[in-house]
Amino acid sequence: MKRLAVLMCVAVVRVTSVCAPLFAGSPEPMTLSRAERLVPRPAMAPVESACPKSDCATLDTIPTANPNAMIVLYADNTWKYVKNAENVLKEDVFRTNWNNTGVDPYHLEYSNLPIKEILWLVDSAGCYHFPGDSVCRITSRYGRRHGRYHRGVDIAQPKGTPVYATFDGKVRMSKYYKGYGNLIVIRHENGLETLYGHLAERKFNEGDWVQGGQVIGLTGNTGRSTGPHIHYEVRYKGYAIDPEWMIDFNSKTLHHHILVLKKKMLFPDSKFTPETDDEEDEIAAADEADRLEAERLEAELKAARYHTIKKGDTLGRIAANNGTTVSAICKLNGITPKTTLRIGRKIRVK
Repeated sequence: MKRLAVLMCVAVVRVTSVCAPLFAGSPEPMTLSRAERLVPRPAMAPVESACPKSDCATLDTIPTANPNAMIVLYADNTWKYVKNAENVLKEDVFRTNWNNTGVDPYHLEYSNLPIKEILWLVDSAGCYHFPGDSVCRITSRYGRRHGRYHRGVDIAQPKGTPVYATFDGKVRMSKYYKGYGNLIVIRHENGLETLYGHLAERKFNEGDWVQGGQVIGLTGNTGRSTGPHIHYEVRYKGYAIDPEWMIDFNSKTLHHHILVLKKKMLFPDSKFTPETDDEEDEIAAADEADRLEAERLEAELKAARYHTIKKGDTLGRIAANNGTTVSAICKLNGITPKTTLRIGRKIRVK
């Protein structure tokens, strides 16, 4: 929350410095929504659905100064950041309230839920993908249906069609479960869980790490279902929320990089409504911070230099030849002076 407060201050300064001359002497308060009418805000653009890159050979995976992120180099001279699953999975979110016995492993009273949470959905090392394919259609939305609560959104598409993980995460459940039929539940780093029900086939097992955009199963008609479709749910602390708070199901895009999750959204009858100005302020601040961080990382990568390990190389020799130190190389690559240097491996030297 402290980080968000700092980012919001940055965003306020940015809007004021750009817009103040245009509104000198104006009696109306300078709100973000009013400023946006005159100054475009590209950072608020929706996040497009995208698959992980799988059609190009991987040349190497390089550690970064951040132990939770790595750089993947591809044969077509492109690169991207990915999460280091080995480190990310050590986080408490993947250990506490963790079991495969039901869709709610928390069993919290509504009164004990947080009033408000700011949840990052995607960042420069993550990926978002719509759970269905490009020609699917929505047949049932979140809310009351036939006198019962419908906790998710039904996405109709032909049997055997791929079903995609929305974000990176760890599979908490993968089994046949009551009315859901074949069900996969993925917990994400921010504490959200996404559920994919009625599958014909499950391609991942409990405990597996999944990247956003990977095919986790095939559309089916298992469980309590009247036709082939994906029953898609989003839950936090065991409570379902309307997935439309996150996803625009018409354009299949993610509304924003973050989700401002309020306690009232976890109430069973709380359906999606457009965001307030306050929420837009927070989203804009976080989006701007994400953009600046991505630019910083890209500039850092462009300035980086790498060395391919050859026979006879030592860290001391590599450091001397590149005008740096062994400790600096170790820090850049997350290694120690005692790490065995594998011939052919690329390490960062600057």
